[in-house]
Amino acid sequence: MKFIDEAKIQVLAGKGGDGSASFRREKYIPKGGPDGGDGGRGGSVYAVADCNINTLVEFRFKRSFKAQNGENGRGAQCYGKGGEDLTVRVPVGTVFTDINSGEVVADLAENGQTVCLAKGGKGGLGNLHFNPASTARRASTRSASRARNGNWRWS
Repeated sequence: MKFIDEAKIQVLAGKGGDGSASFRREKYIPKGGPDGGDGGRGGSVYAVADCNINTLVEFRFKRSFKAQNGENGRGAQCYGKGGEDLTVRVPVGTVFTDINSGEVVADLAENGQTVCLAKGGKGGLGNLHFNPASTARRASTRSASRARNGNWRWS
């Protein structure tokens, strides 16, 4: 077995889901109003120190780790599902440094120590939040906000 003590990996957090722009449509309710749901948050990437692992050989072939994206919001006030977080297990004593800036992101010195390497993006707001009753200046509620991208880095 080959002993590897240094590896370059890329971690990508999930993008948040977009908000929905939909309107309530029922037979006897004229002008039902906005009912678009929010998008789900994107998943984050965490690193956990594990004393049962003693080499970085797992990162020799798999170098990119990506968390799930959040789902988009839907009509009828349905919110999107949040993306699942991704956990990467590393040996105790692993030091994560950002390749671009050279700064030390984390030093996992104890068993079970956890650090967030890339935080997931926030989901966008549906047009339910832009209700004319709550926002008097906004005449149209046909807008929904877009989601934010998650962080990424090379370590």
